[in-house]
Amino acid sequence: MSNIYGVVFKDGGKLYYFKSDDIFCPINVTVIVETEQGLQFGKVINHYRPEDIEIDIEKIKNILRISTKKDYEVHLKNLKDAKEALEYAKEVNKDLGLKMSFIDSSFNFDRKQLLLNFVAEDRVDFRELAKKLAAKYKTRIELRQVGARDKAKEVKGIGICGRELCCSCFLREIDSISMNMAKNQNLALNPAKINGVCGRLLCCLTYENDNYTECRKCLPNVGDKVKHDDKIGEVISVDILNKKYKLNIDGEIVEVDGRNECRKK
Repeated sequence: MSNIYGVVFKDGGKLYYFKSDDIFCPINVTVIVETEQGLQFGKVINHYRPEDIEIDIEKIKNILRISTKKDYEVHLKNLKDAKEALEYAKEVNKDLGLKMSFIDSSFNFDRKQLLLNFVAEDRVDFRELAKKLAAKYKTRIELRQVGARDKAKEVKGIGICGRELCCSCFLREIDSISMNMAKNQNLALNPAKINGVCGRLLCCLTYENDNYTECRKCLPNVGDKVKHDDKIGEVISVDILNKKYKLNIDGEIVEVDGRNECRKK
């Protein structure tokens, strides 16, 4: 049975699955892995059982070896050269007058590809830029346009909560986030309150959304007409987490325990 490992190529980066039939890799050990773009230098951050993941085991690439001192030296050189390539790309970009802003760059381990991530408001014709980069570094060039969330993840910063951005310190995947999540949690729909530094909806809106959805069961919405003690009242506020709501019944404010309503049903 194959050993399944979670591997990242940089701190806080996306998690990828790799396998090995004959190599046991402890947590935090660095490894050389096989990818579709060539070899990569990565770090093992978790172990998995085949039944723990939803990917076909046969499609998972292999860990080739635990890295050696020589591998680590190659990795350090690639990091240094990638920084130089990023500066060169910025210079060429300025000369060409392209409206794009580079975030980071990276060589894969065997230098078969140079990847540069950038942000831009519109589509950019970067063919001339790619030609100049390929001519200088003699490798395949990939220019990848990323969104505002990805930029925030790379640049890092402090959120409105006063803590380091979730996306840059522990989130491996950025979930789909919608305005309905803010509405579901009765949050004020004020961009200054529900948007992160990236200008998009806060990633943390997903953390408690399922709990709010569960607590909302049997609770009415503000403005609904509800019968209570044989009288009809209008819902004026809802306390979702405590499963309570307040009714205005002929000018009298009455608090109702929604859990009792659920039990009646």
